[in-house]
Amino acid sequence: MTPVQQTTIEGIYEVCIGIPEPISAIQYWQQFGYRIGQVGELTASAANQLYGVNSPLHSIRLYHQSADHGLIRLMIWQNATNQGLGTGSMKVKGNRWATTLTADLLGILNHAEDAKAAGFTIRYTNSYWEVIYDKDRKSRPFLDPAVGVREMMLLQPFTRQVLFQRFGYTVPQYGQINHNAALRTSQFTHMGMIVQDDSKEVLKFYEEVLGLLRARDDVETTYESSAAGRDIFDLNDGDRYIVTAFDDPRSSKSDFMAARSGRLYIIRFPDDINLESRFEAAQPGALGMCLYTYRVRGIHSYFERVRTSAATRLTNIVINEFGEMSFSFVAPDGYFWTLVEKD
Repeated sequence: MTPVQQTTIEGIYEVCIGIPEPISAIQYWQQFGYRIGQVGELTASAANQLYGVNSPLHSIRLYHQSADHGLIRLMIWQNATNQGLGTGSMKVKGNRWATTLTADLLGILNHAEDAKAAGFTIRYTNSYWEVIYDKDRKSRPFLDPAVGVREMMLLQPFTRQVLFQRFGYTVPQYGQINHNAALRTSQFTHMGMIVQDDSKEVLKFYEEVLGLLRARDDVETTYESSAAGRDIFDLNDGDRYIVTAFDDPRSSKSDFMAARSGRLYIIRFPDDINLESRFEAAQPGALGMCLYTYRVRGIHSYFERVRTSAATRLTNIVINEFGEMSFSFVAPDGYFWTLVEKD
């Protein structure tokens, strides 16, 4: 009897970032606690098979402490296809960004202000106070603990980041800060995308095909309810969006203390809002944040699941630049994904 192949999926494994040269990118991410791990290359033909980009590729995987998710893959294309999302609006279809926990949000804001004064291409918000959990809790200022986060957005030509600092609570498995790093940050804790779909049909792919846990659903943010959301996502008066979160299946729907990082945040705008489409600027070949990957066990089973789904542009299973079995596809919402076989 043929044994049943065990299949697993974890939190988002990598944020892939197209860059024109590696030195400055490596130096930047070292400040966030990342370090060089694996290095690999693909010929133009091999890169075209996996990523649909006819260009030689050199990649560097960056590790963060002992994390098995929230890593970075720097992708240096000999012939990049476009300049990517850059510092453009977060309120576009195709948008990607990655979020990091920090113990020093004010220090990062200080660097952002210095960078702007020095003439860097940069866009950022001030830090905003947000109550994430138990929003209806009535607390007495200066008497009861302040329980929430401060968060800010930081956009640069090759990176789109949101950073947050917790106050008054911890979530043990949701971001491990490297206190030896200059900016005292964790690995990426969650990654985001923008969609439009009032029917919520495109969301089913992540739950039913990839097997992720739908941990939070239908959490609405309006122009009036969140200063951070208003600033980060360029909301106009009357605008709203709904957040759905897909987690590592080992996470929990009911106990936020058991949540694991590696979460996929999908920000869903109503169909009646006119959003620009920027998918071509956020897929392999582009500069900046251009791809997310999941690591799975049982890649052939996942290939069959995706093959029989509504996904498009499915590639064959091939060997990627790090010697791993891998395949790519475009999900029903228009986002390009790559799955990587776990050893």
